[in-house]
Formats: sequence, structure tokens, C-alpha cells
Amino acid sequence: MHHLLRLAIVALAAGVLATPAFGDMAPDNSLPTETPAHFVPTDTGFDYVRRTVEIPMRDGVKLHTVILVPKGSTHAGILLTRTPYGADGMGHRNDSPHLDSTLRGYDNPADVVVQDGYIRVIQDIRGKHGSEGDFVMNRPPIGHGNPTGIDESSDIYDTIDWLVKHVPESNGKVGIIGISYDGFEAMVATIRPHPALKVAVPINPMIDGWMGDDWFHRGAFRQQMIPYIYGMVNSRGSDIGWSTGHRDDYDLYLKGGSAGDIGRAYGMEALGFWQKILAHPAYDSFWSDQALDKVAANEPMTVPTMLVHSLWDQEDNYGDMAVYRALAPRDPNHEKLWLVLGPWRHAKTWEKGNTIGAIDLGSNTATTFRQTILRPFLARYLKDDAPRAGIAPVNAFVTGANTWRQLDTWPSACRTGCAPTMQRWFVGADGTLGTTAPATGEDAYVSDPAKPVPYRVRPIQSWSHGVADREDSWPEWLVDDQRQFATRTDVLTYVSPVLIQPMGIAGEPLVHLLASTSGTDSDWVVKLIDVYPDEVEAEPSMGGYQLPIAMEIFRGRYREGYATPKALVPGKAQAYRFPLPTVNHVFLPGHRVMVQVQSSWFPLYDRNPQTFVPNIFNAKPGDYKKATQKVFRGGADGTWLELPVVK
Repeated sequence: MHHLLRLAIVALAAGVLATPAFGDMAPDNSLPTETPAHFVPTDTGFDYVRRTVEIPMRDGVKLHTVILVPKGSTHAGILLTRTPYGADGMGHRNDSPHLDSTLRGYDNPADVVVQDGYIRVIQDIRGKHGSEGDFVMNRPPIGHGNPTGIDESSDIYDTIDWLVKHVPESNGKVGIIGISYDGFEAMVATIRPHPALKVAVPINPMIDGWMGDDWFHRGAFRQQMIPYIYGMVNSRGSDIGWSTGHRDDYDLYLKGGSAGDIGRAYGMEALGFWQKILAHPAYDSFWSDQALDKVAANEPMTVPTMLVHSLWDQEDNYGDMAVYRALAPRDPNHEKLWLVLGPWRHAKTWEKGNTIGAIDLGSNTATTFRQTILRPFLARYLKDDAPRAGIAPVNAFVTGANTWRQLDTWPSACRTGCAPTMQRWFVGADGTLGTTAPATGEDAYVSDPAKPVPYRVRPIQSWSHGVADREDSWPEWLVDDQRQFATRTDVLTYVSPVLIQPMGIAGEPLVHLLASTSGTDSDWVVKLIDVYPDEVEAEPSMGGYQLPIAMEIFRGRYREGYATPKALVPGKAQAYRFPLPTVNHVFLPGHRVMVQVQSSWFPLYDRNPQTFVPNIFNAKPGDYKKATQKVFRGGADGTWLELPVVK
């Protein structure tokens, strides 16, 4: 046996030694490559034609643009979206030759495009993905913090000018639509617009990044947007991902220290926009000059515009309503401005919209919006000889009642513009809440930056996670049950008696908080909540559910003005006045009204050290200290919420 094995080894070795070395092998020219130098796929079976072009701007920069033309189109309107998220991905799917399937996904109203035969155009904005030039986050309009000769508006103008001259299937009419950043593009398009721009639909647009959209809310920094900033700015293709090694963002940000420390740990000092964030923690001219509601208020209104607002928008629940407040008084005859309020999270409009979180909305609300509001609105301006759409100036979904209302103005208690009645709801002793001013008193709690109040039940996943299940449901956190937070000793809870009659509210609830802190700075979080009956026969899982209706944070250092922070006086009762986000809700009989007050909302917002420092991004570990917080009640000068009540 050993002998045979030995022979086998020798034979094997001989064979190996007899094999010529790789470098000695003669080239094999008999088998040429089977891959062509350049393969052009056909469009056999496709119901549309795809064109990819590089459109030149006035300064010579070329922008990567995808044009999808339904086969057989003539005199078709163009529907444009500009995006930093990749035009190729938004306008292409390899597994379908049909335009409807190709467009399914983020920021594509696929059903409306296909039904009405629009030419769909998607373009990478300057400096992102396939487009040349330099990327600037939310590039400000010319003259508003932008001293150059180009901005997003000029790029849109040049793009539209090229499209109407080089897309022969079009009728020369262009509309622009987009969500979030793409919604910012749709809004900025209305500033110095091209004559061929006939309609704009900004949905959940980024308008004012400091006051209440992506980066800050009333001075508190939204630190869970750090990964977004990181990914958007670190490369043209946004292809360097964020990684943490933590399952729970609460741990990541608590261990990381200040938001500035976290940025430094990830090398973000190399990112230009991050440096701007660090340099402008207050609402100085850097922010106020470029806020699009302020810019638009001083521009002619020439483009019919439909603002679309989501009542539970977890990213941009401020800007579109700010634009509406700025522009509505200038359009008394309802010729240029429309408003839609839907029961959605951010970017929910292209889905069915029959639920949000655990809440059943009673119908496919987003489908209704697309088919009965958006579709005729676009057709009126993009189709040849289209009839007037007959759409109400304001279409507002009423949460709680699960119905749509058609109104002339917002906020309104009736079709012709009846103003809501502002009604004060006072916090009282023993956690009560009511419409009668109670006796004076105070409630106290200790706010500890080492143990901040979470804004979700832990583990808290990253902002980027989807809605496949509860654990990955970040986009719908604004409807999370608030019961877990009401049990914390650093959260004050006030609740009304059971309602006998329905109570509708429409507009912005106003907070009047009289409070003190033992520190020299403080955050204040106020939540308005609809408490369901303890038992809900039709939906047992909703028994006792605490549904947030409107919630907001306010950074105390800006009590006297957003531009200049000032230290708070320890132990001094001071008034804080700020609005909650827009609501359109009915508290049903059997429900109760609840208000919660706390001093942290973590890790969505960075921790206030509760010691005044010039710039919280640079706060040191020793600056973070416990503070005793007091909320004062009683009389007209106590703590109350003013609710815009409608009948």
C-alpha cells in the first residue's frame, strides 16, 4: 500500500513538473472574447423610449438627465423632477419594459404619469451622481447667501429651456414635482421661472432647515440627521456609507458625547456643509436669508403651485405651511396657490395611504389624493385644452374623523373661511387638564442628561430604516404610542376628563409654558396627545392608545430671540411661547386630551447640557449636569395650550 502511494505521489509530481509555466504558454488567438466592446440593448417590448442626455447650463456645467417618453407620444406635457438621489435609479428598472413598473418607487407618481401620458424627466442636480459641477446642500437662491451667478433656479430654467427645444414629442408645457429635497427643487423652481414652467407641486419640501425642517427645530439640533449629512456630502455618488456598530442609536449618541464630538469622530470636519452647521447654531442671517418662505414672499407669484403637507411628517413638517402662510394673503382669488393636508408620514403620497403605523385611516388616502386632486390639477396646466380642474383651494384630511374637507382658506372651520376659536387648555394639579384656570401651583422633575428621555421605545433604529416592521418603522415614529414615556418620572403628564362631544382642532396649537430650571439652559418638549378609550371593541389593540397629534421641542436659550442665545436665570419662572406643528384632528367622544412636558427627546435631538455654553456642538462632558425643572400652573399666567377649535 505504501509503495503504491509513493508511486502515485511521484507520478503526480512528475506531471506537475512537466506542466509549462504560465509565462511560457503561447497566446490562444483561436477563442476571441464573446463580449462586445459596446452593447446597445434594444427596446423590444418596451412601451417607452429612454434617453440619457447631458444638458449644458449657462456656465458650461452639464447635468445628467434621464428622459422617459411613452411610445407614440405627441403634444405631451413634461413632468420634471430634480434630485440628489440618483436619476438613473429613479428612472430605471431592469426587470420591466413597462413605464408604470419602471417608475415605481421614491418620488415617482407612476400611475398619474402613465394614465395621462406625460414625458417623465429626472435630473441629477449639480454636483451629484452623473452631473458635473459642485454640490452645495440646498444651494441658496442668488442674492440670498449666494453671491454667484447660478443657483438651482437658474439650472431649472436652463434645463426647461433645453427640454422644450429638444424633446419633439412635447407640447412645450413643463411641470415640476418632488418630495423632500426634490420638493425644495420644485419650490425654488417658482423663483424667476422659465415661461414654459406651467405648474409646480412641492411635496414635504425642505424650506427652512433651522426653524423646523431637517437640521434644527426651534434651535435644537436633529442629530439623527448626521448620517444623512455624512452620506450626502462625502462623495458625488453618496457611496460611502455610515456605519456604527450599534443596534441602538440611543447608545451610539449617548456614548459619542456632543453632536460635534460625534462628527469629529467620523471625520466630518472635511465636509463643507457640516462645517456650516457647526458655525451657525443660532438663527442668524445664514439661515434666515435662504429660508424659501421668506424668499418666495418677495417674489412675483406666476406659477400655479400646489403645496402638499403631511400631518405626521417626521422630517419636514414646518416649511410647506410656512410657505402657505407667506403666500396665501397674496392670492385672495385662489389663482396661484393650493394646499393639501394629508394623514401621512414624509413621502407617503405615492403609496396607498390606508394606514399609518397602527392607525387605520379608513380609505386609501394617498390614492385619493393622486387620482382626484393631483391628477386633474396637473392636467389643467400640462395638457392641451384641458378644462378647469375645479379643485378646492384647500383639501384637508381630518384625522380622527377620517374624512376629507374642501375649504377656501386654511385654517378654517368652514368652506368660506370661518376662523377657528382659540381655546385655552390649562394644566392642573394632580395631572389634570381642562378649560378652567386652576389654582396656582407647580410640578417638578429632574432632567438628567446622562439618562435622556428617548423619543421612541428602545432599541432605536437609525433614521434610514424602512417600515417593514415595528423595529424598522422610523418613518412613522410620530404616531408611536406614548404610554411608555408617560411612566417616566422626568415626564409630566396632564389628561382631561373623557370627552362627551367631539372636538375638532385645525391649525397650529400654541404653547404657553411657564417654567424654571436650576440650570442655565434647558430644552422644553411639549406633546399634544389623543388618548383612546381603555377598551376599543372594534380594534382591541388600540385600547388606551396615546396617539400623538402634535409634538415640538424648543431650546430655552432662544427664549428672547432665535438669533442671539442667552443664558437662563436659575430658578426664575420664565414664559416660553411657541407653536406646535399644524393639526387637523377630531378628538372623538370617549377619548381624552393629554399634554406631556419633558426636557429631552433623545437621540433624535442632541442633548442640552443644561449649562449655558456658547455653542452646544462644543460642549464638554463636564458641562452636562442634572437640573430641577418646574412647570407652574394657575391663572392666565400659568401653563396652557391654546387649541384652534372648530365645530
